[in-house]
Amino acid sequence: MIATWFGFKNPTAKFLYGWAIANVAANVLLVVTGGGVRVTGSGLGCPTWPQCTSGNIAPVPGNAMGIHSVIEFGNRLLTWVLVAVAVATFVAVIRRRPVDRLARKLALIVALGVPLQGVIGGITVLTHLNPWAVSLHFVATMVIISIATWLAIHVRPRDNAASTGAAAPQPPVLRRVAVILAWAIYVTTWVAVYFGTIVTGSGPHSGDDIAMRNGLRFDQMAILHADAVWVMVGLTAAIIVLAIAGVSSLRRSTVIFGAVVLLQGLIGYVQYVLHVPAGLVILHMFGASILMIGATQLVLAAKRVA
Repeated sequence: MIATWFGFKNPTAKFLYGWAIANVAANVLLVVTGGGVRVTGSGLGCPTWPQCTSGNIAPVPGNAMGIHSVIEFGNRLLTWVLVAVAVATFVAVIRRRPVDRLARKLALIVALGVPLQGVIGGITVLTHLNPWAVSLHFVATMVIISIATWLAIHVRPRDNAASTGAAAPQPPVLRRVAVILAWAIYVTTWVAVYFGTIVTGSGPHSGDDIAMRNGLRFDQMAILHADAVWVMVGLTAAIIVLAIAGVSSLRRSTVIFGAVVLLQGLIGYVQYVLHVPAGLVILHMFGASILMIGATQLVLAAKRVA
């Protein structure tokens, strides 16, 4: 009865796609709010976990941490929103007919991954924002975003008339090269994202005044991160040229991804020159999420033409 009321009884493709998109958006929002926690120094606004303070689930009015407790607790509450969205997406996938086994697996991974990511977040608090734990926390969220993106693209309603239309012949060799380049970009995106977490762990915005740093030089780690980004730029330029030369179905995906890479790189350089202002840190973290979405989409697009 409840499933019928809320549209989960054999949901339409558009209904399922809506939940899949919400799944991606909610996890991106978590990245943005997590950035807010970090740059405001609110990482230990709730100094323990799973409670906020000893004996209290929520912040106690008038406690010493003040607004920092509210910011950190708000970010924790968002995890429950993510759980609700992930479960709703999974239910929609399970109720959808015909059965889609891949969609079920992807939705289940996200539904299980969100609470696991929350536990990792708890570990970062219990270790007083150890930079390596914080890095794992961010990477775990990126994994969920990538899988949620895969699910959203997989269940996206498609125009049958357009999908059955005759496509221009594309050389098999070029298609294979496109797949290799797309996977290389995806891997390089992960390398750049991880190096970005190391840069964060060596620089300012530790999340709290007592949080330790990873002991590495900020300028050196920033250069290493930039090197990975430049490799990504080169690979992206190569796949754009390939798409223009002979794999026309990839042109839109590659150009959009190229624009995202350039914009994210520009934000990164500006924030470095300006000594990492808080607003640009949050924007850069948002950009990292969009970059991961784009890299995932690029791989799936390349696989479709292979």
